Amino acid sequence: MLRTHTCGELNISNLGETVTLSGWVQKSRDLGGTTFVDIRDRYGLTQLVFNTDTDAQLRDQGRGLGREYVITVTGKVLERSNKNLKISTGEIEITVESIEILNESKIPPFLIEDETDGGEELRAKYRYLDLRRAPIRNNLILRHKMAQEVRRYLSDLDFIEVETPVLIKSTPEGARDFVVPSRMNPGEFYALPQSPQTFKQLLMVSGFDRYFQIVKCFRDEDLRADRQPEFTQIDCELSFVTQEDILNIFEGLTRHLFNKVKGIELNEFPRMFYADAMRLYGSDKPDRRFGMEFVEMNDLVKGKDFSVFDNAELVVGINAKGAASYTRKQLDELTEFLKRPQIGATGLIYMRYNTDGTLKSSVDKFYNEDDLTNWAAAFGAEQGDLILILAGNTDKVRKQMNELRLEMGTRLGLRDKNTYAPLWVVDFPLLEFDEESGRYHAMHHPFTSPKPEDISLLDTNPGDVRANAYDLVINGTEIGGGSIRIHNKDLQGLMFKHLGFSKEEAQKQFGFLMDAFEYGAPPHGGIAFGFDRLASIFAGLDSIRDVIAFPKNNSGRDVMIDSPSTIADAQMNELKIKTTV
Repeated sequence: MLRTHTCGELNISNLGETVTLSGWVQKSRDLGGTTFVDIRDRYGLTQLVFNTDTDAQLRDQGRGLGREYVITVTGKVLERSNKNLKISTGEIEITVESIEILNESKIPPFLIEDETDGGEELRAKYRYLDLRRAPIRNNLILRHKMAQEVRRYLSDLDFIEVETPVLIKSTPEGARDFVVPSRMNPGEFYALPQSPQTFKQLLMVSGFDRYFQIVKCFRDEDLRADRQPEFTQIDCELSFVTQEDILNIFEGLTRHLFNKVKGIELNEFPRMFYADAMRLYGSDKPDRRFGMEFVEMNDLVKGKDFSVFDNAELVVGINAKGAASYTRKQLDELTEFLKRPQIGATGLIYMRYNTDGTLKSSVDKFYNEDDLTNWAAAFGAEQGDLILILAGNTDKVRKQMNELRLEMGTRLGLRDKNTYAPLWVVDFPLLEFDEESGRYHAMHHPFTSPKPEDISLLDTNPGDVRANAYDLVINGTEIGGGSIRIHNKDLQGLMFKHLGFSKEEAQKQFGFLMDAFEYGAPPHGGIAFGFDRLASIFAGLDSIRDVIAFPKNNSGRDVMIDSPSTIADAQMNELKIKTTV
């Protein structure tokens, strides 16, 4: 072994010991007669001392060490005169007696410190250097601990971890697949799994009544802060259970993780219907760390000759507590925020409840003081509050108001990353209509069971059918989602019919599952947690990239290894793939 201890291990109890450490040079400080060098490994950092009593050759070696040199040193543990109690080794230092340079290093392209001068793209290109920084390293250690606790909790409940295939069949539902050409079957392709959905259902048919897997999944979709082309799920399925059973078990998993990994006891996990989430928050993943629920105003504002309100399908507002002092410039900034193409609002209407008790709105020309008093009462507004109002198409205006609510929550400091507000959203619509394709699509996936009492609506009002589906939301982020599955061939066939599949298409795509249902499929259901998203919430991050060892950028590229890339013509020919220019 090239070390007797790690760089984060030694403390005052080791005084007088001769030890050997190995690691990377964090920094050095030459003070003339004495040179201090910080040596780092993944466990921590220890101060080395090359002093005037050291022989000249050894002293010169200490002075010549550059950042990120890999070294091994032997020396004696002494007490530091200037202690640094911010680090675990801050009470001691090592007087170096011998040193070996194991490898030199070029000057790194950015500072490998907690606060770095490297931009995102530069750090992505040299990700192996970025991973040496404590914040990134600690995120991966956190992720490791979470995975350990997931396995412990589920194993204690008799779940069995089973690996499912990575090369599977492409299906038309959901996001776009990544496809892999088959050399042995020219012209045919595998797909990388968007989830192990059908395989875990087949495991239920097989009698493995409690399955889980921490599994890589792949989706060829546009990227953002909480999406990557390859991501990790905590994937679970259970037999002979109800929705209530699943919510209780995985609420328990969430509590277990917060308790064991972060030392936090979560409060209640309230339940909310999807319809109420959309009505009150304009989102199926509402952030409940703060209030600011929507108030619908149609009955209060229509018929006053203000065409914006009179012509709107929905007029809705929020009460930003204590924000009446917002200046005209700040309100204009909010208006421009809402007019961005990704939000698409046409304008913003507001009413101030001033601290002197007066009411002032941006539409005083149309509404008198009695009207504004009624507005204030509807919102439960008090002196110092600011009412913000949008109008338009119901679905669009709710989404726009959701964005405004989150923006105000951020501006008013109401979205504390150390506060956690879990929520179950239940009773999602089974189907959603897609204008572009002119047909219904499954909101979750085609194997989700409808509410038994709504099955008759499939032929008459398919958009009103509710699903046995549920999402776990924490702080406005969907952490997990699942459903009770269809386990009956006839009902599954009916579902495919309403999704626009012919019998032949359904048999071709999913015949293996339909056939399996004829051999005694038990009632079953499951859930999948987005492991990367959950880890990012634990780490207090807005992006999942820094809880993934080697993430892709927003273009789906790995700039470190320059992937994706072209392949040789010989490979293309072997795979029978023709290129077009």
